Amino acid sequence: MDAREKILDAATKLLAEASAADVSTRAVCEAAGVGAPMLYRLFGDKAGLLAAVVDRGFEQYLASKRVARPSGDPVADLRSGWDNHLRFALDHPHHYRLMYSPELTAPPAAAREAHDLLHGILERCAAAGRLTVPPALATRVIMSANVGAALSMLNRPEQYPDGQFAERLRDAVIGSLTRPAETVVVQEQEGDAVPVAAATLAARLRADVPPALTVAESALLQQWLEKLSAN
Repeated sequence: MDAREKILDAATKLLAEASAADVSTRAVCEAAGVGAPMLYRLFGDKAGLLAAVVDRGFEQYLASKRVARPSGDPVADLRSGWDNHLRFALDHPHHYRLMYSPELTAPPAAAREAHDLLHGILERCAAAGRLTVPPALATRVIMSANVGAALSMLNRPEQYPDGQFAERLRDAVIGSLTRPAETVVVQEQEGDAVPVAAATLAARLRADVPPALTVAESALLQQWLEKLSAN
């Protein structure tokens, strides 16, 4: 095992017994049997070390999401993604808490990738005419709700003894941002038609840029559509 893996193993074990604030780089070095210069050369500082611990802990979870095949129903995939996120949090409480610890001065790569993967599903929802708000806004809403549910269950288990509330929250949040497949072909109520159509067209153009448009024209059209979809 090389020095990097020794340090990550030591940090992971120490963090399983104490909070990030209570684990020092000195303690990690002693547990790993390496000198402080080695830790700082590999990770920069404590925040860099903590981010690396999170990234390694989340790798298996993210790997499964990368290779997951999308179904014909992107909203169903959205619900499944919520459930998988919550399941991972409950199965790996130390890594999950660390992901959102104030000790991390910058979000780890795992957090950015999880955000991007969720955004990709929401782009599919928008392209299918199922999303009622822009994908970027929907991503922020769903991610914050999903993370909030997970942290509530981890940090206040006596108040959240089971996942029933999380299922209701999932359905309420996703239901407020999407519409059933059968209504896509039905004419929208006046006032909703333009924003939904704009979000749908914007997503489809991002997935397949028309060759007839220049880069500047495509960017301008996207800007107009995003403004319309936000109204």
